Amino acid sequence: MTIKLRPYCAADEDAAIDLWQRTWQIAYPQIAFGKRLEWWRARWRDELVPVATIVVAERDGTMLGFVTIDQKTGYLDQLVVAPESWRAGIGRLLVDEAKRLSPEKVELHVNQDNERAIALYVELGFAITGESVSKHSGLPLYVMRWQPND
Repeated sequence: MTIKLRPYCAADEDAAIDLWQRTWQIAYPQIAFGKRLEWWRARWRDELVPVATIVVAERDGTMLGFVTIDQKTGYLDQLVVAPESWRAGIGRLLVDEAKRLSPEKVELHVNQDNERAIALYVELGFAITGESVSKHSGLPLYVMRWQPND
């Protein structure tokens, strides 16, 4: 079963939002992501879809993950992989695609306690370049950046 990368389309919205909720709920069970769905759907439609290139990873028509990358700024806002597919190389495929789409740099924010994600980004050549705080959750973040030949 081959994993296929393809561009996001409007028909993917419900699957992407469901995947976002399932994934974040497992990563942070103490947060009620179900109560954030209206906010997330509005953010998805109004902030991400209009500016980001979104690439979907799927197998046999089932969405396994997606990445959003703003090709103008190099900002990777979302990398989401279905929990049942963690450690299967899908995150790597999606980040590599983000690098291809934004070859000058990729920058992102990651929760400081998300050790799994931080380890993946470091493995893929990202470095911690600063710290911040999430305007949505108030959690501390690392700013991470990849540039070719870093």
